[in-house]
Amino acid sequence: MRTAAADGGRPAGAAAGLLAALAAAAAEQQGGAGRARVGLCVLCGLPAAGKSTLARALRRRLPQRPGWACAVLSYDELIPPEAFGPPEAEAGAGPAGPSPLLPRWKRSRRELLQCLECFLRALVAGEPLSAPASATQPAWGRFLAWCQGQGLLSSAESAGAGRRWTRAATSRPLCVILDDNFYYQSMRYEVYQLARKYSLSFCQLFLECPLECCLQRNRLRSHPLPDQTIYLMARKIEMPDLKKNSWEQNSLILKSSDCTSEDNEQIISLLATALENPVKQNEENTEQKEADRAICAASTVHQADQTCRRIISQTMKDAKDKNVLPSEMKSLAEELNKLKAEFLEDLRQGNHLKNQICIQNQYSDPATSVISSFQHEATNLVNKYILK
Repeated sequence: MRTAAADGGRPAGAAAGLLAALAAAAAEQQGGAGRARVGLCVLCGLPAAGKSTLARALRRRLPQRPGWACAVLSYDELIPPEAFGPPEAEAGAGPAGPSPLLPRWKRSRRELLQCLECFLRALVAGEPLSAPASATQPAWGRFLAWCQGQGLLSSAESAGAGRRWTRAATSRPLCVILDDNFYYQSMRYEVYQLARKYSLSFCQLFLECPLECCLQRNRLRSHPLPDQTIYLMARKIEMPDLKKNSWEQNSLILKSSDCTSEDNEQIISLLATALENPVKQNEENTEQKEADRAICAASTVHQADQTCRRIISQTMKDAKDKNVLPSEMKSLAEELNKLKAEFLEDLRQGNHLKNQICIQNQYSDPATSVISSFQHEATNLVNKYILK
């Protein structure tokens, strides 16, 4: 891998000084005394970009030099394949209407983060590990197995309430590498929020790999993803924006090719710098507030998508009640879904004002504009079938 961009990159001398300081700090913690020092490193990029290979290399390398413990949290291993099946109703939905459908993979990601938070809270406080109230038993069982497999939790204590940390988890700085695509900034920001909440270090390694190379590598896998999935992800992926987002400053963007010794030094330097500068809990500034607003804006498309789905469901019910022929119901559904995709793409691109309804009514909220326009067009579509 070759460094394409690095913020916080330091020369070898500076990195050596940091490593010496960290080695001294680790020596002070021998025997489990003091607060555990934990860093979260988000490893992101397209499928088959080389993330898991890099994660395994770091897990071998970090305990040897600079002497840290290292654990790799692989989303592919902890999120079961069935999570990518049909969506399911959100638990605890209110009685006001039908429960919104939540994709299982999103629920699984949420559960994994909840388990990770319990892990971080207990480790930093030096307390026994206990399950989160909201995660399912299978999710927690998988997480416990991960802890034991990474040498962080005593397997002899795993069945009872007195689960104990191993020396690997408490006696040296611990780097937890999160291995996933993390193609949206919002996905990575959730991890940053955990680091900020518990005053941990945070950094990102982004593997930039050409699309065709990822496709070729993926096809050689024993269980390859569909090409279309990687094409779609390539269109959506959001690289770290070091200038715009202050929370992404500790980031390294690497070209996915043969690893060089220079890249090794850059990665170690990034991890060391992050570990020496944990995120402050009360870190508030104008740039951060702007980043928070940007993340909230990204969720607007998701909210509009959920509302449009409910509109389609109600529209199809109305069409059935109005005796639209079964042979035409399929065509109506296809037209409605195509219409939804077009409206959501307009919202993503900021082109919602080109819809005539939005121009006429001058809605201040883009999502409200799109939803209102979609409702109007959906009504026109179903009327076309009813009046045939």
